[in-house]
Amino acid sequence: MIAILDYGSGNLRSAQRAFETSGREVLITSDYETALNAEGLVVPGVGAFAACMNGLIAVRGDQLVRERIALKRQTLGICVGMQILFAHGIEHGNHKGVGIWKNTVEKLDAPILPHMGWNTVSVHPSSKLFTGIENESFYFVHSFAVKDSAGEFSTFSHHGEDFLAAVEDGVISATQFHPEKSGEAGLQLIENWISTL
Repeated sequence: MIAILDYGSGNLRSAQRAFETSGREVLITSDYETALNAEGLVVPGVGAFAACMNGLIAVRGDQLVRERIALKRQTLGICVGMQILFAHGIEHGNHKGVGIWKNTVEKLDAPILPHMGWNTVSVHPSSKLFTGIENESFYFVHSFAVKDSAGEFSTFSHHGEDFLAAVEDGVISATQFHPEKSGEAGLQLIENWISTL
């Protein structure tokens, strides 16, 4: 079973539908034990960093992610659900994140914000998430991002400047873009992630 963490932020239904295309049971839940014991956990997120982080803490999601890593259980962060996994975010002030990676989420230096729409990515050659979709485009909606490498494998995109589009680090992965809104390429990325469970 794949759990999508409900902490008051994210496109929960569209994420559920996208992950259900794999044929797996997909459950939206805020229950700690259910999310902890799921084969895979998805942490979605839309809106501002601080609001998402406050919602995550309210359901002990920060503790949940750390415990799943300790138990070697796969977790995937999406959009702001990726951003809050980092140490800090500076959207509307300086806010503490979960701290899985030490980086800070900063405002993109770009002529037009938010970065909204389809963009290509420069895939790390050892990536598992992007197997078979290395040259595809994905759907982004954001104004903030991490600008340097993180985890084991980093995949970058460009909007005004290079930014981290995805990170793969053992049992925890994350994408700045929305795979559930990225058409066939996004569904293939979801399938690639599910194949690691």
